[in-house]
Order: sequence, then structure tokens, then C-alpha cells
Amino acid sequence: MSNITTDKTKNITSLHKHSWQDIFTGAQMLFVAFGALVLVPLLTGLNPNVALFTAGVGTLLFQLTTKGKVPVFLASSFAFIAPISFGVAQWGIPATLGGLVAAGFVFMLFAFLVKMNGSDVIDRILPPVVTGPIIMVIGLSLAPVTVGMAMGKDSGLQAENYQLILISMASLLTTLVVAIWAKGFLKLLPIISGIVVGYALSCLFGIVNFQPVIDAPWFKVPDFTFPEFHWQAILYMLPIVIAPTIEHVGDIMAISTVTGKDYTRDPGLQRTLLGDGLATSTAGFFGGPPCITYAEVIGAVTLTRNFKTRVMTWAAIWAILMSFIGKIGAFLGSIPTVVMGGIMVLLFGSIASVGINILVKHKVDLSVPRNMCIVSLVLVFGIGGMIFDFGSYALQGISLCGILAIVLNLILPHQVKPTDSH
Repeated sequence: MSNITTDKTKNITSLHKHSWQDIFTGAQMLFVAFGALVLVPLLTGLNPNVALFTAGVGTLLFQLTTKGKVPVFLASSFAFIAPISFGVAQWGIPATLGGLVAAGFVFMLFAFLVKMNGSDVIDRILPPVVTGPIIMVIGLSLAPVTVGMAMGKDSGLQAENYQLILISMASLLTTLVVAIWAKGFLKLLPIISGIVVGYALSCLFGIVNFQPVIDAPWFKVPDFTFPEFHWQAILYMLPIVIAPTIEHVGDIMAISTVTGKDYTRDPGLQRTLLGDGLATSTAGFFGGPPCITYAEVIGAVTLTRNFKTRVMTWAAIWAILMSFIGKIGAFLGSIPTVVMGGIMVLLFGSIASVGINILVKHKVDLSVPRNMCIVSLVLVFGIGGMIFDFGSYALQGISLCGILAIVLNLILPHQVKPTDSH
């Protein structure tokens, strides 16, 4: 017990000491987040250099909002991959960015509700029977596209089919092995490990074009894209925030457990949600993907036991500086789609598994008719591609599922299971 007390005292004391090592530890934290940070823009058509810039700026905004008390780094959320991909295909990048700016304001709305009514308001609005199936739909809605990428369909790559599937499956297998069996710091890098192996095989088979990397300048201002606001894209994006909100609450509770401080009370969940909202809206204004608290960085904090928020400040500064290196974006753009496809198979499946786990963990009884109806309709509407076409606007996908689940949960009567009367 005395050793534990001594370790805690050392950790608390170290929080107030400045060290040049913080600069390099910040780079390490960015490296942990790098896989997801650049994976989202590469899969959705956004610019990876802009994503680096907005992640850095978003993290600094989060620290200002939370008074520099929460040691987290903000990066792209996987929950937004499918919605952004659909939005870009349907309305284009500027309109999709407008929807993401609006999505940031939904975070801010939740922050206001928490401030007015307490943190339990989120559980009342978004109970597990609502969030579980919606998250499952987010993970499964683009499963056919993901499998197509893993098989190299319409990739234009000059390689045999068996070579493409070998690359994607090697990326997938590496990601699985590192996520399950790796130890220490390496366990935090399953996505980067999968990309490295897939990229190496792609080079071996001669399908990587290095010319754009050679031609790219070392210094280059990121290609910022500014949003356009179309109400169809905005209405589509608003319900997407449901899943990241639940993810955010879990992340804040996790980092609170690691550091021994209750961040839901100080600085408060309303401030952390506000920080995510400001970061997401700011990212949308510059052309980057949404920025929210990132679980892998929390894992790195747990492993290193470094609770300094200054480390995250340096990680943000590193991200901003790297965003101005043109060759980074060109290199990331040279990664073949089959590499990403293999990783996405696991990625989207894991998102769906999170939805299932929510239902199981909270013991949602699907033998109760109201619960069964909510889950069943959301899954079939979402995966089946149901569309409510109103002429100038079509309600579909995750936005339809979100509205459907919330409305059904509000209007369907709660039923009490009969008890034995012996």
C-alpha cells in the first residue's frame, strides 16, 4: 500500500513539473493516434494534412474549454466514416462539411442539456435500446463497400486478384494479431501495424506509385476546404452524433478511472462535450473530419502513467506542424485502397460489435415487444437501405434510424414483465 501511495505522490508531483521530455512524449501520443487520425480522411475523400491540422487545433480548443484538466487528444471518430462517405457521394465534400459543422452543435446541445439537467439526461434521451442498434447499423451499413475494397474491386490497381486479396488479408491479419497478442506500447498500434505490412506487400507487388511523393513539396499549406450549408446534408448528419456522444462519455469515465480524478464533475461533462463540439465544428469549417476524444490515446496514458495535459498540448503542436509537410499527405495518398479495405473489415465489424455489447451489457431484454420492435426496425431499415422520399429531401440511412429509434422509444409504452404469483 505504501508503494502505491508513493507512486501516486510522484505522479501528482510530476504534473506540475515542466520537462523537455514532454515534447517527445507528445510526439509519441500523436503516433498512437496517427492510425485513426489519417485513416478516416483517407477513407472518406478528405485531406489527411487538413485532418492533422484540425486534430491539433481541436485538441487545443478542448484544453481551453476544459481548463487544461483532461489529458486527452482529439482525433477522428470511426463512427463518422460511413456517414461521411455517403454524404460525399450524395452531396459532395463542401455540403458534407456543412453537415459536420452542424453536428458539432449537437454536441454543444448535449453539453447544455447536461448543464441544465445533469449527466443522467443522456441516458434518458439515448437509452441502450436506442444507441445499441444505431451503432450496429453504423458498422454494418457499408459492409458491402468494405468487402469490395478488400477484394480490390474497381481499384484500378495493376495486379492479379490473388495478390490484392493477399495484401488486404495480410493487413487484416496483422491488425488482428497486434490487437490481441501484442504487448506494451505496440498493442496500441494495431492499425499502423496493419498499414505497414500491407504497404510493404504492395511495394513488393509493384502497385505503389511513388511519383506523387517525389513531386510533392516539403512545405505546403494544407488544402483547406470550406463548408457549404445544405439542409439535406445537415439533417442527415445530425443523428450521427448519437454514437460519438456515448463514446465520449465512456472515454471520459475511462480516463477518470486511470488518473483517479472524476472529470465528469471537474471540469464537468458539460465542458468536455462542449470541447468536442467546438473541435468538431472547427474541423468542419477547415475541411477536416470530426474531432472527438480518442480511446487509443487513453490507452497510452494508462500504459505510460503520464497524466500531464502539457503532453497533449505538444501532441497537438506536432500535429499542426506535420500538417504543413506536403510529402506526408502525398505518402498517405499512395497507400493502396486494398490495404485500407482489409483494415476496414475489422474496423466496421468492431463498431457493430460495440452496438451488440451495449445491448448485452445493459441487459436489454429483446423478449419484451417494445425492445424487439425498436431493434428490429432500426436494423432492417438501416441495413436494408430504407428511404423515405419527400421529393426535395430523402430521409435514409443512419439519420432515419436515429429518428426512428428515438421516436419509437418515446411513444411505445414501457411494459413490465409479469411476475409469478405463488
